[in-house]
Amino acid sequence: MTPRTGPRNLITDVPGLKIGNAEDGLSRTGTTVIVTETPAICAVDVRGGGPGTRETDALAADTLVERVDAIVLSGGSVYGLAAADGVTAWLGAQGRGFGLGRVAGTPKAPIVPAAILFDLANGGDKAWGIAPPYRDLGLRATQTAGYEFDIGSVGAGAGAMAGALKGGLGSCSTVLEDGARVGALVAVNSFGSVVAPGGRAFWAGAFEIDGEFGGVGPPETRVSDRVWGLAKRNPGVGENTTLACVAVDADLTPAEARRLAVMAQDGLARAIRPVHTPFDGDLVFALATCCRPLPNPRPFALTRLGAAAADCLARAIARGVYAATAWPGGGVTTWRTLQRP
Repeated sequence: MTPRTGPRNLITDVPGLKIGNAEDGLSRTGTTVIVTETPAICAVDVRGGGPGTRETDALAADTLVERVDAIVLSGGSVYGLAAADGVTAWLGAQGRGFGLGRVAGTPKAPIVPAAILFDLANGGDKAWGIAPPYRDLGLRATQTAGYEFDIGSVGAGAGAMAGALKGGLGSCSTVLEDGARVGALVAVNSFGSVVAPGGRAFWAGAFEIDGEFGGVGPPETRVSDRVWGLAKRNPGVGENTTLACVAVDADLTPAEARRLAVMAQDGLARAIRPVHTPFDGDLVFALATCCRPLPNPRPFALTRLGAAAADCLARAIARGVYAATAWPGGGVTTWRTLQRP
């Protein structure tokens, strides 16, 4: 069967999810929030050498809380973790969150894991003193979350760089033969290159559906282990990171969601070269909205979902860079401005 996308070709083709983006154009940064309409099973897999996270320890399979209310992907490095404050405040005001309900008047605690990428050196105005914009960005992104959203230089991808090219926010979806839905969302700010040397072909070209990122096709080249193409020339530790979330509509357990996140990491390896370096903080969240049962035998059904999630994530990476635009004033190369061979 030829792979097909969902109607939006966005992660929101998985029922139960909304996405919100907010940017600060002056600072060249932004935040993306994934809001679950009902609490969703969540896991995470971290492979990069320089991650920055919040509440990811709570996602272990043996911890008390199994479900989350939202996930935050943000620019801003350590400052960007504050975006989760705005998300948490808004969700708490709506009565969302975990609570044992034993003491009257005790507010619920929204569960909002977060991860950040480094976009502090992209030339934007970061002279924010003691008032970085990220709490407000998180709040605005949550308040405006919906099923339709833009990709490219928006949200957490606003200030991102994918190697030597402008990075961005990418998303896509896949519908499997049995109707199961898989989606991916990614903020691409990698050290490595997303295109093969000497041209415009994405490393992920073999997985493209219906010309969704230019229709150039897969690379027709062989390269040595030392040829990385449009990777960053002088990366600094912690100055990169690709943040991703894959989602399925199946009723996974926390342990199964963790395996989904592990398998989905292969999507990064299919689309970025090199990846998971000491300079990156790469991680993948996995969400299960539990709208449909996972068929038996469960291990085989999970394998199909994990393989589809990896392919979907590779496509989302290429889509984010394909849709990226330069910030005002230019000064950055985009995929669309690459010279055709």
